[in-house]
Amino acid sequence: MIEACLALLFGLLIGSFLNVCIYRWPRDLSVVRPRSYCPACEAPIAWYDNVPLGSFAILGGRCRHCKARISPRYPIVEALTGALFFLMVYRYGPTLAAGKMCLFTAMLVALLFTDLEERILPDEFTVWGTVAGLVLAVFVSPPGATAYALLWIFGLDSHGRISSVLAAVVSAGLPAGLLWGGGRLYRIARHREGLGLGDVKMVALLGCYLGLEAGLVALVIGSIAGSVVGLTYIKLTHKDASTYELPFGTFLSGAALVVVIFSRQLFGW
Repeated sequence: MIEACLALLFGLLIGSFLNVCIYRWPRDLSVVRPRSYCPACEAPIAWYDNVPLGSFAILGGRCRHCKARISPRYPIVEALTGALFFLMVYRYGPTLAAGKMCLFTAMLVALLFTDLEERILPDEFTVWGTVAGLVLAVFVSPPGATAYALLWIFGLDSHGRISSVLAAVVSAGLPAGLLWGGGRLYRIARHREGLGLGDVKMVALLGCYLGLEAGLVALVIGSIAGSVVGLTYIKLTHKDASTYELPFGTFLSGAALVVVIFSRQLFGW
């Protein structure tokens, strides 16, 4: 429990950094310099006004300098990241497996909000997150048995760390390839883009960390939720369904978080 509580505190700090990434990476800004500042008046934020959760509450959700409202996304991201870090370490203990899932859930939180706010899924999370997942597969095998069975069927079965990495490649590549193929068919049939490449990269990220079975489940849940919520929103707001850009990555992130949280009930891990 002590380790999980420490993970909670660390998660709050990571959540604060994720807020910087969520705002700056879609705008092609550095997350290193300049230091944190108010988006409204651009006044630098002092360290004592940058304490996760606490500063937002003390300042009443407003900038100390210009009194502009601070987006509630900031404390939401911090609290959600902290809670997920607590859950992962509580479930898996202070292990590399917990660290891998903490990294994954942190990226999911960030991608959820970047796509919701800017309709962008930064490569810093999707591409480099997948690369990190393939490297981590050397030490922590992706869950599920289907990818390993496919390797055996096609004569690519191996042992130990090589098998884990190959399983991660299959788990990332197969769902992403299916989604990319569906997007191509849609483009041919409707003569317009129906799916962004960022969504394909994100599906690869999900499979790499969740494994093939859980990754596909997250894809199905996200697709159904996106369709239902998206169509309902379009109908209620009278938007043009042919031009409205659905933040599909947001639904994929939410679905993946549901899968991670309930992985023991769903998959036994």
